[in-house]
Amino acid sequence: MSTHIGAKPGEIADTVLMPGDPLRAKFIAETYLDNPVRYSEVRNMFGYTGTYKGHRISVQGSGMGIPSLAIYTTELIKEYGVKTIYRVGSCGGMSPDVKIRDVILGQSGTTDSSIIQNTFGPGMYYSPIADFGLLDSAYHTAQEMGINTKVGNIFAADRFYNDELDIHKLIDYGVLATEMETSGLYLLAAKHHIRALTILTVSDHLLTGEALSAKERETSFDEMARLSLETAIKNMS
Repeated sequence: MSTHIGAKPGEIADTVLMPGDPLRAKFIAETYLDNPVRYSEVRNMFGYTGTYKGHRISVQGSGMGIPSLAIYTTELIKEYGVKTIYRVGSCGGMSPDVKIRDVILGQSGTTDSSIIQNTFGPGMYYSPIADFGLLDSAYHTAQEMGINTKVGNIFAADRFYNDELDIHKLIDYGVLATEMETSGLYLLAAKHHIRALTILTVSDHLLTGEALSAKERETSFDEMARLSLETAIKNMS
């Protein structure tokens, strides 16, 4: 079975919420799921399965960045048969239209990671995108829940500290926010023919300098978590 996930066959649900932070996975599972059971603690990258309103859902930490996320995404799909993955987490706002604590739905994923070129070869600039059915469902669910939501392009940065990055050009071209995983998730979802969607909360803003504390990032993303779970159960077969 999996090298990095310590679950036995059948212990992981078909639908998985995937935060980067394993402590956020623990928080989501223990706060929102009924009867959560931890199925893995390998490398302290916690994974849980429980139920939400009677529907079986798992939550699995992915770590930071596309390389780490790619390990867990690939093993969830190939070893455990996962069919739908929601990346849930924090992002840095870039557009002036984006505010702290806004929820952003990642329609597409721009990146400076080499994962696209390594997959397709030089000269092909594949554009990873979300599953439209999940995106459409999440958007309308957010409207029903009264959640302030933006939809658009997410920049998945290869480096967290990148002084060379021209953020103003990205903003000018419509990029809403930055994190480090979405493009990798959408690429792997396309490769393995599963569904994926990124749902993020704006934890800081690159233009204004506003930021939430680390503790607030861990515990204060209630709208994002509830929206992800409500969308998930609406899209289960």
